[in-house]
Amino acid sequence: MDLNLRIAGEAGQGVQTTGSLLVGTFARMGLSVFATQSYLSRIRGGLNWFEIRIADRQLFSGREDADLLLALVPKAIQTLAPHMKKEGVILLDGESSDAPGCIALPLTKTAKDVGGSEVMANAVAAGAAMRVLRYPLDALQAFLADEFKKKGDETIAANRRCAEAGANIFGNDPPHLDAPAPRGKAVTLSSGTQAVVLGAASAGAKAVFGYPMTPGTGVLQGLAALGDEFGIVVEQAEDEIAAVNMACGATYAGVPALVATSGGGFALMVEGLALAGMLELPVVIMIGQRPGPATGLPTRTAQQDLLFALRAGHGEFPRAIYAPGTPEQAYHLTRRALETAHKFQSPALLLTDQFLMDMETDTPPLDRTLRPIDRHILADPPDNYLRYAVTESGVSPRAIPGGKAFVIVDSDEHTEDGHITEDLEVRVRLQDKRLRKESGLRAEALPPERYGPEDAERLLICWGSSYGPCREAVDLLGAEGTSAAMLHFHQLWPLDSAAVRKAVAPNKKRAPKKIFCIEGNATGQFASLLRTVGALSECERVLKYDGLPFTGAEIAERVRHD
Repeated sequence: MDLNLRIAGEAGQGVQTTGSLLVGTFARMGLSVFATQSYLSRIRGGLNWFEIRIADRQLFSGREDADLLLALVPKAIQTLAPHMKKEGVILLDGESSDAPGCIALPLTKTAKDVGGSEVMANAVAAGAAMRVLRYPLDALQAFLADEFKKKGDETIAANRRCAEAGANIFGNDPPHLDAPAPRGKAVTLSSGTQAVVLGAASAGAKAVFGYPMTPGTGVLQGLAALGDEFGIVVEQAEDEIAAVNMACGATYAGVPALVATSGGGFALMVEGLALAGMLELPVVIMIGQRPGPATGLPTRTAQQDLLFALRAGHGEFPRAIYAPGTPEQAYHLTRRALETAHKFQSPALLLTDQFLMDMETDTPPLDRTLRPIDRHILADPPDNYLRYAVTESGVSPRAIPGGKAFVIVDSDEHTEDGHITEDLEVRVRLQDKRLRKESGLRAEALPPERYGPEDAERLLICWGSSYGPCREAVDLLGAEGTSAAMLHFHQLWPLDSAAVRKAVAPNKKRAPKKIFCIEGNATGQFASLLRTVGALSECERVLKYDGLPFTGAEIAERVRHD
């Protein structure tokens, strides 16, 4: 079984803190956790909520309906009560409530009376939630001791008293909800942000550039926190243009570099991306997608930048595009993007989004050992070294300036030794050389991941962060007798059309009767791309672009009735 809990309140009320306390506690108890957030782009006010789904089995998606709502303000009930299960429980921080079925609890007052500060209302709320779910308070108390260890024994004791007061706040007749049984052994959690950070750090990224922009900012902060441990320099540039140009300079000097931004910031970086294409620099850019155009919905989620990422930058040059669907994939694909960029001396783009970056879920322990990628730099360049020597693969020998080789680069078209030229024959030869890299990139492209039977009647094609919801939809459809499978793409470019066609219909005698493309945009961008490269003819489109992520139940419902 599974249970869905929401903590909702205004920005600044401790919604995230309360959620984090419960997430950490549940994980220690051995419960499977899938946590997400919904927040507005404001520092104070509005209505934000933290959602925690727990189960005794692996979870891959959030849920639209909730079993327990911890409302820190009355407006949370007005907005979220319609999304409660019929037998659900609503708790409101306050002395009284007019909302039907709502239990008013003085969470903030109790925190002030027991702990001496209203800030500890999050511990009171967490204690109340544990009581409703009939979970032992000891698990929360142990987590609080570790969480506030650096703040000293007095702070730990105050928070533990508040948690106990929360558990006892109902008196002798607390409401109860059936909750999944803990499995005992603690589970490891990771968010998409943490995974990208650790993937970049373990791969040996040494220079990170960006300008703060949700949801890319967390990557900058995370890598800055690891700066001393991994020898990373993080620079908040004056703007996005400076950030990408700094990355070009760093990679020219031989330093593995990462740029962290979001869609609007990437829009300002396209000239620098094209510069990396001409100079053949291994620049890696993580793009946190969010609804546009312009600033759109700055703190919501979307899959709207695929075609933009594919065509960004003037002129034609090769690139690789990856789109992780889980924190584990985010870790490995961040490393892969850096490896690929350096091997082929071409930009690599990592498409993430708010849903992926903020989600916390069960993840195998991520290896934080420093295992630097191969930068493919010549140890002993020849005397006649040519930076842009024409090769069959299109990849030229790479040396770094300051050593034996004289490394010349130019943003204009250039000769093999790097000097500017307007010789048209040289232009064609060098452009053909650059574009030949795409054959190598395509040969090493990651195949899509299939989940479900090969002879499924319905095939759900998805990419990026829709992995989990689509996987849950396949399970839901299968449980009711509908034959379904999922094909998830975590590399979006280059695509091997023949390989994709084979993956779509591995059973030649029984191809899927219906194909659905599941995307978080309004135009079906990936479906269009698959058609353009001849990998897919027609498909039904299941699209969502309201700024919220898919849920497994939502996809199953839309596929079931189509």
